[in-house]
Amino acid sequence: MEVILAEIQRLKGMQDVLPADRRYWDLVLNTAVGLAKAYGFERIDVPVLEATDLFARGMGTASDVFVQKEMYTIAEPDGSSITLRPEFTAGLVRAYIQNGMASWPQPVKLYTIGPIFRRERPQAGRYRQHTQFNVEVLGETDPAADVEVMMLAMNLYRKLGYKGLSFQLNSTGCPVCKPGYIDALKGYLSRHLERLAPIDQERLARNPLRVLDSKEAGMDALLAEAPHTVDYLCDDCASHFAELRRYLDVLGVPYAINFRLVRGIDYYTKTVFEVWAEGIGAQAAVCGGGRYDGLAEAIGGPPTPGVGFGSGVERIILALKEQGIEPPAAYAPPVLVAHFGGETKTAAVELAFRLREAGVGTRLAFARERRSLKSQMREANKHRVRFVVIVGESELAAESVTVRPLDGGEQTMVALTDLVAWLQARLVE
Repeated sequence: MEVILAEIQRLKGMQDVLPADRRYWDLVLNTAVGLAKAYGFERIDVPVLEATDLFARGMGTASDVFVQKEMYTIAEPDGSSITLRPEFTAGLVRAYIQNGMASWPQPVKLYTIGPIFRRERPQAGRYRQHTQFNVEVLGETDPAADVEVMMLAMNLYRKLGYKGLSFQLNSTGCPVCKPGYIDALKGYLSRHLERLAPIDQERLARNPLRVLDSKEAGMDALLAEAPHTVDYLCDDCASHFAELRRYLDVLGVPYAINFRLVRGIDYYTKTVFEVWAEGIGAQAAVCGGGRYDGLAEAIGGPPTPGVGFGSGVERIILALKEQGIEPPAAYAPPVLVAHFGGETKTAAVELAFRLREAGVGTRLAFARERRSLKSQMREANKHRVRFVVIVGESELAAESVTVRPLDGGEQTMVALTDLVAWLQARLVE
């Protein structure tokens, strides 16, 4: 009895990036890397797997729900656990501490690109495995570092063709002044407990700052009267925030102070920001970041200031498509070597290899049996080839090839010894 195996499907929330979409990826990644280098950032790569405690301790009061519901965690035989990274920042700070980067010239400016994993509900532009571009400045408290990170983020989207870019901005304070704000927020929300949905009541008990992210009905009006973080800043945080805004004013960059932008993760301090863009539907925020001066201590390291941002590549690409922004056409080898089987095929295999070695992008027409020239010409047209190099028996005898341009020009015989130079001269035109 024949056993029919079930077809194995891609996992829910994952994606295949097909060749037709790769040009969008190349555009985004090349632009991001070019900008990072221009700003003086160096690439670092950290493991996909880290100790679960790295993320749990970094998340602080937000960690319980996050660890249970959103992280992919694997139990180890010794009772410990490891986790597929749900974000980059904690791993980069861990690498900074473990590799003694505090002894390097400060600040240390790092960028990275790679997959992160979250057990989220899949939706447009959001996958359980998605690719993130991260930029971090470690070892610096200067507000100018915050502005540099923010401007790199904005310039990334500007170079990609986004319109109507601006910042949403706030300061969350520091361990000196943030507790006072949280107490004031808790007091205000507790006085209006009957207006909170059950999920917001749970957030109030667990992490009051998360209530500011609420999308529940009636919350906009309630939160409009809530205390503002900037009214509770200590002198150092207030000075930092004022200096940051002064730099943005000098640069002429549009921004708005958003008192509900606080981030619900404990390690965020002082600056938090988002880049917003017009014309991308309901999700105006295209990326976010901020300062996390408390993270290094939370994971057992010495006090280390840091500021950075992360941007999801898939969401960038989705917005590019929504705005009708077309990346450059993918590279296509400009030459195809055609043949008629037998000795001509052997010669074609060797010729294609020689052309590639000389830096001429070349496709080879494959065929186990003799294949018509007409069929090979169709293949050349399909792949946007500029020249078809034909290796036939008469060409072999004459130690030459026939070159047929696909732009309608006249075909010509070219000696094998002259072919590379002949093609190179015309491919630069």
